[in-house]
Amino acid sequence: MADHLPAAPWTRRADLARLVAALGADNIRWVGGAVRDTLLGVDVHDIDAATPLVPDEVIRRLEAAGLRHAPTGLAHGTITAILPAGTVEVTTLRRDVATDGRRATIAFANDWAEDAARRDFTINALYAHPETLEISDYFGGLADLAARRVRFIGLAEQRIAEDHLRILRYYRFQARFGADLDAAAERACAALAPTLKGLSRERVGWEVLALLALPDPAPTAARMHAAGVLPVVLPETHGTELAALAALVAAEQAAGAAPDPIRRLAALLPPVPALAETIAARLRLSKAQREGLTCLAARTPADADNPRILAYRTSVACARGRLLLAGADIAALDGWAVPELPLKGGEIVALTGAAGPAVARTLRAVEERWLAEGFPARERVLQILRDVHD
Repeated sequence: MADHLPAAPWTRRADLARLVAALGADNIRWVGGAVRDTLLGVDVHDIDAATPLVPDEVIRRLEAAGLRHAPTGLAHGTITAILPAGTVEVTTLRRDVATDGRRATIAFANDWAEDAARRDFTINALYAHPETLEISDYFGGLADLAARRVRFIGLAEQRIAEDHLRILRYYRFQARFGADLDAAAERACAALAPTLKGLSRERVGWEVLALLALPDPAPTAARMHAAGVLPVVLPETHGTELAALAALVAAEQAAGAAPDPIRRLAALLPPVPALAETIAARLRLSKAQREGLTCLAARTPADADNPRILAYRTSVACARGRLLLAGADIAALDGWAVPELPLKGGEIVALTGAAGPAVARTLRAVEERWLAEGFPARERVLQILRDVHD
């Protein structure tokens, strides 16, 4: 693995050069995901920077350079520089003073290695000089990246004790970047799995969905279950559901369907809408995510009988998900938009003289015939109305 960062397009951004000039090249290093992903040839979306400057000084220098900023994490030393081509989180070097497994009390530092020592994995503790692109690697992260090995900095047990969420982060990073398993990390995650119970539901939910959004999380989910980690987070998941996730991933790949974490979460749960509601609340999912999960949980063996009627009654997204979960063909929904019944209740009143509840009954009867005939055009719908009314 090279000891210099390749000159990726983002490293040549003019607005980043302005940021570097404002803080001083010796006072800033690119760190974390942007460095790691560039070395792996992966597209970079978020850029983080570290600096020995304290937040007040960062703010002063940004303002002097006319750069917009926001104090997005001031208590933890983070100032977000708002640049034309995207934001950059600039965080003062830190060291942990105290940790309780959920949050850390930090103090600002001025030593790059000390800041690196508090990070989770060696591959996330790589720092790149903004001008020379030389990489500072304090814990063997370059070798681990070359070997596709996700390894904790220091003792895995100690790092997990500092922040229990690192158990889930380990599995997510291992699923994304890993090849060889790190035995020490695997043992520590299994031993400390019960500590996940003390974490906030939002943090757990975010990590679960982030893992499920990866290309193939099924082997990792199975390993998490065997280690006793998944039962703490999703006790509803057993062997049947793990097999369902693996089958779903295979169906998605065969159909060319993009990964969807909510659909995959549905695979890990028994198909019971009330249970889906409970789990959505437990993981603090958004309203849209909760509705999607509940719709997928209502799946039945009859879903594949008529995919377009299913999409009409639910949505194209839910119908596609339910078909994929059943291992059924989704081709009937490709490029298809759900039509609207070309008939309104007021027209029924005008054309038939019906009134009150009779209007709703007639509309439902017409709709059922319209669905059974494959969504015919308005002319046929009017004929159906005459047939129903007569």
